[in-house]
Amino acid sequence: MGDLSGQRVLVVGGSSGLGLATAQAAARLGATVTVASRSQEKIDAAVGAIGTGAEGRVLDTTSDAAVEAFFAGGTVYDHVVVTAAQTKAAAVRELPLADAFASMNSKFWGAYRVARAAPIRDGGSLTFVTGVLAIRPRKGAAIQGAINAGLEALAQGLALELAPVRVNAVSPGLVVTPLYDRMAAEARQAMYDRAAATLPAGLVGRPEHIATQILAFIANPYATGSTVYIHGGSALV
Repeated sequence: MGDLSGQRVLVVGGSSGLGLATAQAAARLGATVTVASRSQEKIDAAVGAIGTGAEGRVLDTTSDAAVEAFFAGGTVYDHVVVTAAQTKAAAVRELPLADAFASMNSKFWGAYRVARAAPIRDGGSLTFVTGVLAIRPRKGAAIQGAINAGLEALAQGLALELAPVRVNAVSPGLVVTPLYDRMAAEARQAMYDRAAATLPAGLVGRPEHIATQILAFIANPYATGSTVYIHGGSALV
């Protein structure tokens, strides 16, 4: 995958799930990793899981002032990954507008704020995590599909605007993450089993599967303006 020794990697949303897996993978390749999240408790746990050299900082990407202050210190990153998002899904006529606005503010505008403010070295990279609903719509999740599609279009536009910084998007399908810990264990496992039975890949994604593609974008100097779908074939069935 490449040697990241001497490079600084920021993972926004790196305290759990896909973000934590990405931070751990980058650290194993020698990067100096910073994880950013809204929860100091989760940050502390993530830094401990990543190991020596990792650091964490609190960041609320829904706040203009917080994002600007976070990047005001002058640190220039080699690579920035944005996985942070809190969204709610329901049918458009049922989802309260406040929840729709908040979902857009968290995932789309949060990534937009980071892209606007983060100092990234020439030849470095910015990677968004989107989702397969951008190309495989589902009833009751129109807002999430629209947000993901918007982020993928934003990545393409930023690949032109921010060049020679490279900008890409990784779009996962169903992945086993703490997002689903709110479900009863039996119901959660049944959901995973049903999904695995229908997917061409025959399994549900793991955070490390998505981290592998993010690290590939970081390492490949020819990759920019691209979206790669890592969904186990869910867009095909």
